[in-house]
Amino acid sequence: MKIYNHSLNIKGGLLLLGIALIASLLIYSQSIVNKLRNDNKEIVQLYAEIIAATVKDESDANLSFVFDEIIKKVRFPLIYSDRNHQPIYSKNFPEDLNQNQLLQYQRTMAEQNSPIPLEYIDSKTNIHFNIGYLYFGDSILIKRLQWLPFLEIGAVAIFIILGFAGFTLIRNSEKRHIWVGMARETAHQLGTPVSALMGWIDIMKSNPEKIDDMLDEMSTDLKRLEQIVDRFSKMGSEAKMDSFDLSTVIEDVLVYLDRRLPSIGKNVQLNNNVEKSLSINGNKILVSWAIENIIKNAIDAIDSNQGKIEIESKRENKYVFISISDNGKGIPRKDWKNIFRPGFSSKAKGWGMGLSLVKRIIEEIHSGKIEVIDSAEGKGTSIQISLPL
Repeated sequence: MKIYNHSLNIKGGLLLLGIALIASLLIYSQSIVNKLRNDNKEIVQLYAEIIAATVKDESDANLSFVFDEIIKKVRFPLIYSDRNHQPIYSKNFPEDLNQNQLLQYQRTMAEQNSPIPLEYIDSKTNIHFNIGYLYFGDSILIKRLQWLPFLEIGAVAIFIILGFAGFTLIRNSEKRHIWVGMARETAHQLGTPVSALMGWIDIMKSNPEKIDDMLDEMSTDLKRLEQIVDRFSKMGSEAKMDSFDLSTVIEDVLVYLDRRLPSIGKNVQLNNNVEKSLSINGNKILVSWAIENIIKNAIDAIDSNQGKIEIESKRENKYVFISISDNGKGIPRKDWKNIFRPGFSSKAKGWGMGLSLVKRIIEEIHSGKIEVIDSAEGKGTSIQISLPL
């Protein structure tokens, strides 16, 4: 429930951030548009003063000169009308427009910008005379700037939708892969004790006199099954941390695996060189699972009949370092980090969940570190884990 609420808070925060960014973009673009409109208005007012100073009425010959020469470089649509608002001259319009079409443009421009009246003052009587109006519209640049935020928002929206669709597709694919991988990992974890139990039953059938000896071994495998269930149950909950002897945990894992190597057809020598009484604080069951997974991967990597796995330890700077080395097939340098990624596997039938679980146990739950420290194809691999003392 907490994760769900946290996810909703993140989504709500991102939505508000997106709305704020869009609003800021629109406000900024509109401020630029208003600035350009004011600049255009100042230019038109200047032209109005020039016209008022040189033209006495709409039939004045100077009017044509002002429009053709002085207002020659204007980039926005401009209409000069008489005092009755009938268009007389126009600039930056198609040449084939009739009077009604010009009037329609003129009304549109009046909605965008207030027309500038053209007035001149009679020097003798000091009377103001209106000879017409200048209508001006938005330039192409202003129109493009008005649409630019919406185009940007549209492009970003398309990118987000495509990205979200792609991310959802990848996430769903990863979920399916992880669920199948977890099922395979569960089967893999159950495989060793179940196979051992089947083997003990076969021995008991063929050698009834050894039933008492077999019961202890079967009891060990049943406890292992119970431990596996306990391991998976702890992956989704907060792990309980206690002080325990790491050397004893490693010894128990090695003893259990060593006695069951024949059942999986492996001839591997397990050498334990870990110092005794190596006390750390952590979750004993999960650390045992992590170490067992690493050793099982090392066993799987050995194809020869003279396999060897060395487990060593050292203390340094309040950490204990456990190295697990094998003489198996090795790992290419480019995959040293990839082997800990969910879904990555060098095995033909692997699902790449074992070492990713180990990484989670060591690094996320125990604040340690796991890494490949050495590996060469055909010679073997050394994996090191470090845990705080």
